[in-house]
Amino acid sequence: MLFSTTMQTNIRLKHFLFLCRPLNVIIGMLSIFIGAFITGTLQPLLKVILASISGGLIAAGANVINDYFDVKIDKINKPHRPIAAGLVTPREGFVYSLLLFWSGIIVGWLVNWLAFVISVFSATLLFFYSYKLKRTVLWGNISVSLMTALAFIYGGVAVNRISFSLIPAAFSFFYHLGREIIKDVEDIAGDQADRIKTLPIVHGEKIALQTATGIYLFLIVLTIMPYFFKIFGIYYLAAVVLIVDLIIVYVLISMWRNSASKNLSRLSLILKLNMFAGLLAIYVGKF
Repeated sequence: MLFSTTMQTNIRLKHFLFLCRPLNVIIGMLSIFIGAFITGTLQPLLKVILASISGGLIAAGANVINDYFDVKIDKINKPHRPIAAGLVTPREGFVYSLLLFWSGIIVGWLVNWLAFVISVFSATLLFFYSYKLKRTVLWGNISVSLMTALAFIYGGVAVNRISFSLIPAAFSFFYHLGREIIKDVEDIAGDQADRIKTLPIVHGEKIALQTATGIYLFLIVLTIMPYFFKIFGIYYLAAVVLIVDLIIVYVLISMWRNSASKNLSRLSLILKLNMFAGLLAIYVGKF
């Protein structure tokens, strides 16, 4: 009986963990850590760790509240998600997200006052993103992209060197903006069912893909600039061109050849994994 209860508890915990989207959370935490690292110092290290934990908790809360508001859409687009699949109740998801948000804000307060302000702003914006903004043309995409950019700035705040984190923040903003638009094309069926007004729904799939392509081509040019301005070294250039930018080019070619939802979902995952390569490029850029 005890063994059965323990197993059921473990299964429930896995559902709640899956609800947080651990890969996204890890990327966010790494972004904050890298945001601090590229400033030239990780001191005070405790502040950097706290900032990373704070950002991870807020990101987890954002992922959970997104599933709460998107339950109808997910039943069409992503029926495996815990709330959509009935593995976690909507009420449980809502309370869980608030606990994660407030935990992240409290930990942010332990970093410094500016981190506290950013954490409150981020949690608030991410809540309203899921509630309203994601159902508007581009504003939802911009909100998510801004949050990913703030992750790097958050790392700079932890070591009191904000200006040093602005370059990766800019890269992150445009990278995620392009990916969010591609995801909107992927999710057209579910979004239409919930009457969400995204770029591909309002202006058409072709316009959306053209917009994403333009953003990524601009980003590719932007990623090369730090080398020519001698901000980052040759290792950065090699990593960003041969891995990050090359994968982006592959994604652009593939999505124009096949814009079916299944392929766009695959490309979205590739772009997500490519973020690690981007973090690596910035990391080695200091050498």
